[in-house]
Amino acid sequence: MEPCKVTDINIAATRELPAPAQLLQEIPRTEAQQAFVANARSEIHRIIFGNDKRLLLVVGPCSIHDIKAGREYAQRLAKLAEQVKERILIVMRVYFEKPRTTVGWKGLIMDPYIDRTYNIPAGLRMAREFLREVIDMGLPTATELLDPITPQYIADLICWSAIGARTTESQTHRQMASGLSMPLGFKNSTDGSIEAAINAINAASREQTFLGIDQQGRAASVTTKGNPNCHLVLRGGKSGPNYADTHISDYIKKLKSSGLMPAVMVDCSHDNASKDYTRYPAILSDVVRQISQGQDGIIGAMVESNLSGGSQKIVVGEERKYGVSITDPCLGWEDTEKMVHTTFNALESRFSLA
Repeated sequence: MEPCKVTDINIAATRELPAPAQLLQEIPRTEAQQAFVANARSEIHRIIFGNDKRLLLVVGPCSIHDIKAGREYAQRLAKLAEQVKERILIVMRVYFEKPRTTVGWKGLIMDPYIDRTYNIPAGLRMAREFLREVIDMGLPTATELLDPITPQYIADLICWSAIGARTTESQTHRQMASGLSMPLGFKNSTDGSIEAAINAINAASREQTFLGIDQQGRAASVTTKGNPNCHLVLRGGKSGPNYADTHISDYIKKLKSSGLMPAVMVDCSHDNASKDYTRYPAILSDVVRQISQGQDGIIGAMVESNLSGGSQKIVVGEERKYGVSITDPCLGWEDTEKMVHTTFNALESRFSLA
């Protein structure tokens, strides 16, 4: 009689990944790229915690699924960023991992060819190479870190990162955030409350010890110093938007009472816009109005934007539209450009009083 099987019953396949050190050696960062990332992180830190009055604007595709279109978008954004740099620090969304409520495409790293072959080694290489390209264009990079192993492969090329609404309450992600080297925003929970995000910021700012991997890909016990560069991101919730004047004032009081820096970024997408991408510019305009009226607790905003507006579904066998999101709907480029210039002009009074 054969013994009953008790392990790997539901495992269909495993594929070995390159060790982080191997991938970093294969696709290394240059000294110039390293200096750029360090400087960009410092600039972002000064906006969040210092006296830099510029608006931190994290803008770009909901997710990168087409490297060619992503490259074209980055080229356009780099030119725009240069035009408004005196009042706005533009950071490009370079999102490679997407959380799914049930099932669906989980991002470039997990399924780079969008064919369910899940070639993660190829996805990691594509992500790392694209990040280098964006940095070489002079654009700081931003991403959401979803899998706790991913940072070992790409974090050295990330200038700002986020922990999403679905994972803000996760102990694993709070521990991971405590060891990251870049400024980071925790989003409020999907129900719209900020208590979980406040708890997350507190947890991530402290020393943590957890299970992880080292640069050789070996299982390791990781002890962190704590990440002091964390802040709150508002993205609305099931009860509706949460960026109004009263919301912001209330959240800043709660942050202060928790001993945290009153630094808030407003995500103009998701539930703040009721998933209507045409509302993004109006929401950003209201955020800038609050800033112009003296609300210094708002340090930045986030907008999902792409070459063309809207989104499209992934249909097997059908060609996808170029420059159109396959995840959340995005603002088109022309409207993005107009929105950024309008924001730049609206911030004039803030700098004339400086």
